Amino acid sequence: MFAHTDTKQSPWYVVNADNKKRARLNCIRDLLRQIPYHDMKPVEFDLPSRQWTRYKRPKMSSQRFVSEIY
Repeated sequence: MFAHTDTKQSPWYVVNADNKKRARLNCIRDLLRQIPYHDMKPVEFDLPSRQWTRYKRPKMSSQRFVSEIY
């Protein structure tokens, strides 16, 4: 499968997963390494004062829920 589907446009990456914790950390590090980051300073702005109102939850039938599997 790898020989026929590993191309420059869509490469396969294999993670050595003998140690699951290290494998996950290595995978996350590799993914983050591929994202270009720029040093950005946040723009400062003033927030208006908070409006204190009582929250009313919408009806459960009007919402979409993710299935609870675990």
